[in-house]
Amino acid sequence: MGITREGRHKRRETGGRREKFRKKRKFELGRQPAMTKIGEARIHQVRGRGGNPKFRALRLDSGNFSWGTEVCTRKVRVLDVSYNASNNELVRTKTLVKGSIIVVDAHPFKDWYESHYGVKIGLKKKSEEAATVDLSGKSEKTAAKLKARQANRTLEPALDHQFASGRLYAKITSRPGQTGRCDGYILEGPELAFYMKQMTKK
Repeated sequence: MGITREGRHKRRETGGRREKFRKKRKFELGRQPAMTKIGEARIHQVRGRGGNPKFRALRLDSGNFSWGTEVCTRKVRVLDVSYNASNNELVRTKTLVKGSIIVVDAHPFKDWYESHYGVKIGLKKKSEEAATVDLSGKSEKTAAKLKARQANRTLEPALDHQFASGRLYAKITSRPGQTGRCDGYILEGPELAFYMKQMTKK
């Protein structure tokens, strides 16, 4: 029996059975879930209705993730799956689906932040001298620009703590089994606090 997306097999709201007035149809077709895992990229192209292609990611190891407050996007490695609101099995099997909370490599974002603001982040022991990058080799104009940025910058303590470990929590917003991509955004603010709380519960 093939997988279908029809609802004719269900009972009526009153509880009565429905008549089986026709067999399954091609346009009601459903397919096996992709169950995308973490590993070297393996993507299959699937012909959809009307000849439109879908990209079924069976394995992915990286994706484009956006750091919203800093308006910075980088391609980073996906390291682990931490939380899934719908099903704990998807965490155990490390399956990448839309809405999953995953762990990504923090280094591309850390490098960007240090070059953009001239400030080192994610330090274990904090001191003002160690935190600022040496500006002696920079031109006066560049040094002034970096100092102006430093005056206005803010970094959430929870994110700074994550940068120290070299890993960031992120949420997947793309559908790896449909688009063949694992894209999303870095968690921060109240959303990060909410998911941290959920993860400690589990």
